[in-house]
Amino acid sequence: MLTAFLTFGRDSGTAASKRAATSGFLNWSSLDHADSPVAAVCESARVDEEVIPILRVADAAAAVAWYRRLGFTKEWEHHFAPGLPAFVSVARGRVRLFLSEHHGDARPDTLIYLRVGDVDAIAAEFGVAVEEQPWARELELRDPDGNRLRIGTPSS
Repeated sequence: MLTAFLTFGRDSGTAASKRAATSGFLNWSSLDHADSPVAAVCESARVDEEVIPILRVADAAAAVAWYRRLGFTKEWEHHFAPGLPAFVSVARGRVRLFLSEHHGDARPDTLIYLRVGDVDAIAAEFGVAVEEQPWARELELRDPDGNRLRIGTPSS
């Protein structure tokens, strides 16, 4: 049951507030929105909320192969119909990226930051140098589509 929702300045003594209280809701707003999709999401604490960057790619299969070198694995691929652009999810542990062939989903040359436990292993895989920064040991890569990935291990 939803136990809290925003109120929007209604008097707590109104009929709606009384109806909400007798129905087991905190206020009128939670009662009014109890069957909304947002309320269902708020009620379900079982889903970890996350931000998932979307990167524009020209060839999803080639992008998945490149991201595999970073330790990502393909989770799923979606096409609205055969022959239409791909939309792919790749993950590395709890980190997830969406790779999209759809024009307008994202812009080329996007920069994302990936914090990892061992930047040296990635540097060795790609043959690049690690730079010392005050906040982390970092490197920067470009995927085949020009998206930039700054990858770092925090300084101790």
